[in-house]
Amino acid sequence: QVQLVESGGGLVQAGGSLRLSCAASGRAFSRYPMAWFRQGPGKERESVAAINWSDSTNYADSVKGRFTISRDNAKNTVYLQMNSLKPEDTAVYYCATSSAAYAGPLLQSRPYDYWGQGTQVTVSS
Repeated sequence: QVQLVESGGGLVQAGGSLRLSCAASGRAFSRYPMAWFRQGPGKERESVAAINWSDSTNYADSVKGRFTISRDNAKNTVYLQMNSLKPEDTAVYYCATSSAAYAGPLLQSRPYDYWGQGTQVTVSS
């Protein structure tokens, strides 16, 4: 059973930084794509960033240049470094992974089968 546990959320002022972590367990980690999604208050879930087995990455336009996704296969963990945070980044952030080994860093939610419970990020103005 694949499990994903997010951590690192919190309250930060606009312009600040946070690093989210997602620890995965239950299967081999390195061969599968990982992604971050978010859902703001009153909004639909949207993609943020994705990374695949070869460390290829993909970002939503709204976070390009501010957020960085990375993975540490030795720790079975994926990270999301968030800099220059804005109030519109306020959301619950979810980690996700796919059953498709060696897939690309896709930003669509459909390929992702396993989801964490989310961590709240609040950016004050």
